[in-house]
Amino acid sequence: MELFGFDLFQVIWFWLIALLIGGYFVLDGFDLGAGALYPFIAKNEKDKAIVRRSIGPVWDGNEVWLLTAGGALFAAFPLAYATTFSGFYLAIMLVLFCLIVRAVSLEFRSRDKKWKGLWDVLFFLGSALPALLLGVAAGNVLNGVPLAEAGAVGTGLLNEGIKLSAGDVLVNIPVIDLVIRPLPLVCGVLGLVLFLAQGASWIALKAPLKSELHKKAAKLRMPLQLVAIVVFALATVLVLLVVKPEMAEVLGIARYVLAVLVVLVLVVSIFMRKNDVMAFLAQSAAVLLLPFLWAASQFPYLVPATQGKSIDIAMAASMGDTLFIMTLITIVGVPLVLFYHFLIYRSFRGRVKDEDLTSY
Repeated sequence: MELFGFDLFQVIWFWLIALLIGGYFVLDGFDLGAGALYPFIAKNEKDKAIVRRSIGPVWDGNEVWLLTAGGALFAAFPLAYATTFSGFYLAIMLVLFCLIVRAVSLEFRSRDKKWKGLWDVLFFLGSALPALLLGVAAGNVLNGVPLAEAGAVGTGLLNEGIKLSAGDVLVNIPVIDLVIRPLPLVCGVLGLVLFLAQGASWIALKAPLKSELHKKAAKLRMPLQLVAIVVFALATVLVLLVVKPEMAEVLGIARYVLAVLVVLVLVVSIFMRKNDVMAFLAQSAAVLLLPFLWAASQFPYLVPATQGKSIDIAMAASMGDTLFIMTLITIVGVPLVLFYHFLIYRSFRGRVKDEDLTSY
């Protein structure tokens, strides 16, 4: 059975991975944003404890979505997994190291008062850097990377570059060209700003009503959302200039619809100034839509190439009945994961109270 000229399960898993990434962006986006705002919005020990407590019970479950997305990419499209994870190895390790540092800082901050300044700094860096780097990585993939015949990403250190084989042509690709390209940089800023806005929305939702922390967070939402709209517009222009036309032929209209929806929900979130719940939900909807817009802009390619042959879903897909079996497992597993998140968020619903801060 085919869809868009490809095997049905290949198309299904392309979009399921986009959904998993979207789930991670929504769930871990607000706690990354809250951590990145931490030193600027929380000026006393109580406010700092409230921010940490607001994400403390849920952050580890949120990060499961990132692991699941990576595992799904490995199982469904191993060639794309090998190419992206080997080509962006240093960046991926930096993101993982930051997430580990953030987890450690959260655990040690309330127990090691002597070094609390250090743990605060590490909590901030461990939140802000992944928020930026995840957007840069997405922008680099969308922009396209130089590929050798075997699917290896051709990068080198600093300006030196390495030689790679692309057909019968040898090219020299300096890594600095991948770092300073406009689209990845703008996507990085967009991801950071959206996560900051989502973090501000979450803090406003969890902080005691009418407290100074609540007022600061609610006040920050609008300027961050306005900046996000401007940066999103710039990213859209760059995508239209950079992305190859053949990549958008199948879903050309869909990506315009998704782009309009992103702006629409951001505008809705701006007008929900007095409703913290709706402001957070609208902001989360914008973050959820971005991976689908990203996927629609490059379908059917998983790794577009600026040099060499792009890797599409047919080339990268697992053989045999792997995708069918994965689909059956997903039908059973995803409802269980969603039920777990329902229980966790229900258990810790409501605003943070003084008695909740004893261990933070």
